[in-house]
Amino acid sequence: MSRIRQHVRGSRRLATAGIAATTAALLAAALSPAAQADSRPTRAAAVENAASALLAHAAGLGLTSAQDTSVRDVIVDRNGAQHVRYDRTYRGLPVLGGDFVVHLTPSGAYRSADRATRHLISLSSVTPELSGPKAADLAVNALRAANLGERLRQVKAKPELVVDALHGTPRLAWRTNAVGKDSLGNPVARTVLTDARTGAQIDAWDSIETATGDGTGLYTGTVPLETTPSGSSYQLKDPTRGNTYTGDAAGKTDLCFFGICFSRAPATVFTDADNHWGSGTTADRASAAVDAQYGTNETWDYYKNVHGRNGIAGDGKGSYNRVHYGSNYNNAFWDDSCFCMTYGDGDGTTFGPLVALDVAGHEMSHGVTSKTAALTYSGESGGLNEATSDILGTMVEWYANNSSDPGDYLIGEEIVKPGFGKAALRFMDKPSKDGNSADYWSSSVGNLDVHYSSGVANHFAYLLAEGSGAKTINGVSYDSPTYNGSTVTGIGRDKLGKIWYRALTVYMTSSTNYAGARTATLNAARDLYGSGSTEYNAVAAAWSAVNVN
Repeated sequence: MSRIRQHVRGSRRLATAGIAATTAALLAAALSPAAQADSRPTRAAAVENAASALLAHAAGLGLTSAQDTSVRDVIVDRNGAQHVRYDRTYRGLPVLGGDFVVHLTPSGAYRSADRATRHLISLSSVTPELSGPKAADLAVNALRAANLGERLRQVKAKPELVVDALHGTPRLAWRTNAVGKDSLGNPVARTVLTDARTGAQIDAWDSIETATGDGTGLYTGTVPLETTPSGSSYQLKDPTRGNTYTGDAAGKTDLCFFGICFSRAPATVFTDADNHWGSGTTADRASAAVDAQYGTNETWDYYKNVHGRNGIAGDGKGSYNRVHYGSNYNNAFWDDSCFCMTYGDGDGTTFGPLVALDVAGHEMSHGVTSKTAALTYSGESGGLNEATSDILGTMVEWYANNSSDPGDYLIGEEIVKPGFGKAALRFMDKPSKDGNSADYWSSSVGNLDVHYSSGVANHFAYLLAEGSGAKTINGVSYDSPTYNGSTVTGIGRDKLGKIWYRALTVYMTSSTNYAGARTATLNAARDLYGSGSTEYNAVAAAWSAVNVN
């Protein structure tokens, strides 16, 4: 299971005149009747307060006249405290690792900031010595090497000049997105970061990872669905959740990733005459659509009802799903560029259709991450990115309380077939049961594939929720060990979810590693339950139990 990332575009210049020009509009929004009904600062007020903080604390935040900023996300706590997350550019170039979060008191005064990098972003020149076409050639070669054994076709690459502040001293780099099609016509993609002056590869990561009325789905049983009347029939479109909908990709694929487009697979909205969808079998194409739409609904409801987040981007806008994508496609992925979920049907031997509930929650949580911390998809931050989707996707499954697919700490257990050889894709109580994932942190964890380095955080999450040792939960047996031989007492799933979500949206940045995740979750536990509380101490104990100290 995977995600396709698209970085935020646009900027907001640090100029006093620009702030003054928008003050009237912001004050008007803050004084609307809806705003008066809630005593907390509005989003607009938080942005205005943060803008003032940027001007007053520019030097401490490493901001200069050569840099622009853009707001990525805003969190306003119940007590009125504000947290405004920014991206930045340098002389018009995106800065990887330039993101930061400004924390404000309820009165709007500057309190502190979390920055992805503390390096001063200053370059003597923005003229690269290695050309974009050369970087593109290197990325294409890297894509072919990463898909050894596959005969790729229609391979293309698109380089973009950026400032890399994620890997030490900031430097010019080419971020090149290479895409192609495999022998079945399914998409493959890889992002390669190249030093713009020396041509040396800095980092690389797969942008698509194989992991992995009422309706009757393949996995969820019969579930209620909100639909939209259309003439004498109904559309599988939910007007109560931002008009989220599910469409049929009809076995086609697209390569419209990173602005490179070969063709766009359709998403023809499913329609039905009697508003009863699917039969619970693959013979009915709508059965997979039921699961996909249901997964979208439950994920939407989880984030809104538990965390107060109105949609993936927090703006009330719905995403959409495409099912029956590609040929025997063993994958599902979230794509920021279309703001959509895409599901393959699987090959029938290794995987069935990938429309299970925890897969939906996992992939759509990648969308939440991209709109908040935007954890870089490589190294330890990449493992945390994947773990975030495993953790919050699991929380979605528990939240749904569906008797046909009850909550558990197994990832993708519904979609695996006998040919996969294991009962699930991943196991949170003891990640190494999949044969590859890390149970505990070590200095080499960041060298693992992100789906395996995620094991450390998955193990932490299980321990924090349920504690260590042998137990049976919802009919599933678990036996979770600890690195230091300690006994960990869990604090429950609800508190785990709230702590992780707050850490993700308020404290983590694109460069957060495991040590930073410990700090971020402790900060979140402090905010929610108090420093020195049972919950705070449990977070510390669970991290120590996976060797993150």
